[in-house]
Amino acid sequence: MIQGIGIDVVDIERFSQSLERTPGLLERLFTPGERQLPTASLAARFAAKEALAKALGVPTGLHWHDAEVVKSASGAPSFLLRSSVSRAVDGAKVHLSLSHDAGIASAVVVVERE
Repeated sequence: MIQGIGIDVVDIERFSQSLERTPGLLERLFTPGERQLPTASLAARFAAKEALAKALGVPTGLHWHDAEVVKSASGAPSFLLRSSVSRAVDGAKVHLSLSHDAGIASAVVVVERE
């Protein structure tokens, strides 16, 4: 059964400008492993975290670093969930799709319970 669906889109140039003008934003939003990625990939990961929060009903107390976007050996994205986000997901299956093209990054998240 689908518990929630979330989608988010990010203008990559605007996101890049936000990172440049706001000291500490990169560190606040992303784990050390994510920070090494190009801006378009960071924008997609930000969209993924926002989409996950929406799919969960935007519960309070979620921490940005508790949802890390990682790639499988095949290249498929998924979340590595920790602490606050793991508790909010509470064993549900989380599906993630990312894209970035034409200056826009997007993410769709589906939270599914058995």
